Amino acid sequence: MEYPIALELRAVSKRYPGMLAVDGVDFELRSGEIHALLGENGAGKSTLVKLIAGSFTDYTGQAAIGGKDVTLHSPAASKAHGIEMIHQELSLALPLSLAENILAGRLPTKFGFLDRRAMREESKELLLQVGLTLDPDMLVEEISQPEAQLVEIAKALGNHPRILIMDEPTSALSREEVARLFDIVRKLRETGLAIIYISHHLPELREIADRVTVMRDGKKVTTVEMSEVTSAQLVDMMVGRSVSDFYAHRNKGAGEERLRVESLYRFGFFHDISFSVRSSEIVGIGGLSGSGRSEVARSLCRLDPMDSGQVFVDGVVSASRSYGDAIREGFAYLTEDRKGQGVALRLDIGDNVLAGIVGRLSGIYSPAGSSGVVDEMIARLQVYPPDASRTVGNLSGGNQQKVLLAKWLATKPKVLILDEPTRGVDVGAKVVIHRAIAEAADQGVAVLLISSDLPELVGLSDRVLILRNGHLIGQLDKSNCTEESVLLAANGQGELLPV
Repeated sequence: MEYPIALELRAVSKRYPGMLAVDGVDFELRSGEIHALLGENGAGKSTLVKLIAGSFTDYTGQAAIGGKDVTLHSPAASKAHGIEMIHQELSLALPLSLAENILAGRLPTKFGFLDRRAMREESKELLLQVGLTLDPDMLVEEISQPEAQLVEIAKALGNHPRILIMDEPTSALSREEVARLFDIVRKLRETGLAIIYISHHLPELREIADRVTVMRDGKKVTTVEMSEVTSAQLVDMMVGRSVSDFYAHRNKGAGEERLRVESLYRFGFFHDISFSVRSSEIVGIGGLSGSGRSEVARSLCRLDPMDSGQVFVDGVVSASRSYGDAIREGFAYLTEDRKGQGVALRLDIGDNVLAGIVGRLSGIYSPAGSSGVVDEMIARLQVYPPDASRTVGNLSGGNQQKVLLAKWLATKPKVLILDEPTRGVDVGAKVVIHRAIAEAADQGVAVLLISSDLPELVGLSDRVLILRNGHLIGQLDKSNCTEESVLLAANGQGELLPV
């Protein structure tokens, strides 16, 4: 059965100063379908869905809802036409209850007073629609990130949308949580809801989407049934070239021991962690959510405390007491929280790249006087646009991630710790970031790689350490490291080598 057209865009365009972000795009969304929107960072996907959600008053072209031409010049106008958008960065108010968040802007009243009973009942019903049995009186800050993602969906469903836009809804979810979300999304599709689904994870899109529209450089490349196209073909369409070598070949074998960790403890988080990493070696850290991967990394570079243990760099015991000390000793830590703890969104590319080495610059700090370093990093990471004065907050997510990596590579670290280095970035940006990581290792850097992207973890790592419930239970070397073996090991199954 083919459902009617829910949304049609005809030759829509949106221009930013000096840039045509969306260029004459035609787009069609059917009721009762999940329609994937795919493209590299900067391809125009986010601008297109923001246009649909009413973020711009100056777009050109025409939009139609249910066959009738409409003007989507404000979020209120889009909501009035049944359009709801769930953003990648959640918009819930942490100190408020689930019920207050879900019914924000339309709290029920009785005789002029807030009807708390009706508020609880309606929010509880909406939570059940997304598979949650949480108490509506709980505060958002008391629930997990995956639960918060589902609360966002419940909030959107409360407005009875005809069109739902989901922007990277699985970026912080485990495989089990993704499967649960997909069950919910499929049930929503069965009700006739039209869903636009944005993700960089091709396996997910192939599993969930009925059709896919590919964008590149602000233009629509094609719209095709998902069942009629291969992943390789989609990648070629996205980047405009064949990506035959996704993981860069390494040019140099591992050298002398650069990092050694002995009996590291942080009570309640991880216990008796010991391992070493040699120069020019990439060592992955695998494990399920809550296994202690990020906690170990943050303690190594003194962002979080450690209760006992020793850390050695080039055979010398680390005396660091703070993150600043660790940076001076040669550590660099790329956080998984790019916007919250990584880049300074209001500063320009140049200031961000130099942020880790300001203390080393002689004389008065001057971005202009350090332009050589900035230009080198912009070229090396292929940051777009290649303009050091461009504000980082105005860049796409993939280019923000490149700037963050550039900042730490500019410090010329001895030990580079990467926590989810390609989360939420497209295929093209992944290739650039992977090559930069491999080049850093070839130059003698010891790399620790934490990634929930199993193909990335397996493809880049020389060996993978496995953490489970805060304990280092063994490792997999290159010869027996596969996605399946990592997943089995993380679940306490399969054979592991001693560390």
